[in-house]
Amino acid sequence: MDVANFTPDQMNTLRKVFHAGNRFMVWMWKMGWGKAINIWPAGFGRIMVIKHRGRKSGKEYLTPVNYAIVDAESYCTADFGYISDWYPNMLVYPKVELWLPEGKKIFCADDISDLPQRLFVLRQAIIASGFAGPLFGINPKTLNDEQLEAISEEYCLVHFREET
Repeated sequence: MDVANFTPDQMNTLRKVFHAGNRFMVWMWKMGWGKAINIWPAGFGRIMVIKHRGRKSGKEYLTPVNYAIVDAESYCTADFGYISDWYPNMLVYPKVELWLPEGKKIFCADDISDLPQRLFVLRQAIIASGFAGPLFGINPKTLNDEQLEAISEEYCLVHFREET
């Protein structure tokens, strides 16, 4: 699947497919299977749930995402960029609850899409997504920095700082 050549309609359809799958993933977390679905990160990816507040509605939402741990810090990427609802929500309300395999914790979300270490962290986040990166035609282990930069131009990168 080469999403780089998808039309906007195809990307919207793909986003809707992921949205439907997200409901199932949230249900699994609610049933207490969060640790189990993270048992094989190299294959299935690392998956956490972000509990965030809607920027317009103020309602709370639950969104599962792939994430990476880099130097004991949590990161994720919004692959669909600004059209991912959870991402602009976090820009308005950065205080979020993350459901991680080791439990639920409060974090502050920071956009780090413009930082110099973006490509390194982004590469780690895509590797941590397991099958999802290659499904989208992105092999972060073989792409050089220029190729990764070109492919991920629309991606937004988020760092989570634990609230103490």
